[in-house]
This record gives sequence, C-alpha cells and structure tokens, in this order.
Amino acid sequence: MKAFLVVVVLLLGLLVLADRVAVGFAEEKVATQIAEKGALKGTPQVDIPGFPFLTQAVAGSYDEVRISLTAAELGQPEGTRADVVLHGVQVPLSAALSGSVSEVPVDRIDGTATLSYALLSAQLGSDTTLTREGNGLRVTRTVEILGQRLPLTAAGKVTIDGSDLVVDVQEAAGAGVDVPDFILSRAADLLDLRYTVPRLPFGLQLTGVKPADDGVDLQVEATDTVLSG
Repeated sequence: MKAFLVVVVLLLGLLVLADRVAVGFAEEKVATQIAEKGALKGTPQVDIPGFPFLTQAVAGSYDEVRISLTAAELGQPEGTRADVVLHGVQVPLSAALSGSVSEVPVDRIDGTATLSYALLSAQLGSDTTLTREGNGLRVTRTVEILGQRLPLTAAGKVTIDGSDLVVDVQEAAGAGVDVPDFILSRAADLLDLRYTVPRLPFGLQLTGVKPADDGVDLQVEATDTVLSG
C-alpha cells in the first residue's frame, strides 16, 4: 500500500511539474501571438493563471491572460504603462505551436492604463508639479501674469472627456506668496490640463479615471475583440 501511495505521489508531482513547464512554454507562445496580432511594439510580460493549465492549452481556450505593458511595448511616451486582463482568449494549440495563428478572438478585456505625474506635468511646463489630493490632483506651477512670474497652486478635478484626460482647476492660490485676488481669478485657467490619451491597443476604450500615488489610473475596457494584426 505504501509503495502504491509513493507511486501516486510521484505521478502527481510529475503532472504538476509538466503542467508548470507547459505554462511557461504557452506564456511565451501566447505573448508572441498577442504582440503580433495586437500590433504591439514589443513582446509583453504574460501570465496565464489557473490550474490545471494543460486542459486550457489542449482546448486552445484560456480563461484569463494577464499582460503587463511598458511604454515601449505600447508605443507610447515614457511614463505610460498598462496592466490588462484578457478574458476568454482563443489560441488553438496546434496553430500556436506551428506559428500559424491568423487571429486571436478575445471575449473581453479590462484593466488599467497609468499616466505618470511626470508625463502629465510636462504638458503644462517643466516647473509643474502634480500630486494626488483625495480624489483629485494638486497642481503647482509658476505662471507669468502682467509681466510677473508667480508660483501658484490649486486643487483640480480629474475627468475623462472622450479620449482626453481633463484636470479642471476651480480656484488658484499663491504657492507660499501673497497674490492679489484679481490675478488669481485670471490665473486659474493657466493651471487647467487637457491631455489627449494616445490610441491604446486591442481597441481599448477609456471608461473611468482615478488618481493614484504614482500617476493617474485610467480604467480601460473592450469587448468581443479580435486581434488580427
């Protein structure tokens, strides 16, 4: 009986090992196909969760494929990144092994694209600082009004308008200096920001926005997507 149990344990161990080896191999193949069919600028980091994995591979249908995309892979400005999950990915095993995948149907994609504060600050000027403040942003910038350079600060509301990220400032104040009210009323618009988010891969659309510690997180989503290059 003990010998039988030992054999069973060994077989289970081998199956688990085989499953994990298959995951690594498949992640490499799927990453290559997604990069090609999704028109990415590089091959992303891919994670395929779930156990056992071999049943997904044999069926050519993956419940989830998690992708981390850098700015270079997205073909976007430095300071951009994205973490998305592809749900219901169809990549036939035989086609993946032979490299003959013509398209990759995906039921649904969701995730987050992040724009760093350094990237967004640069849109207003090199001396601009953006930081998170509650559900909005704190904008600090030196502006020139009536021939005077004045450091100003203001809290701004963050929204999405189509494909644009908008930071709308209501009231400005002097950043450590006294600034007359009539100047502040004229200066608030100089702290507003509108940034057109470059086209994202996989047909992703912007669905929401939320300030985070290291940048602004954009919620993205797409449904019934077919990646075909």
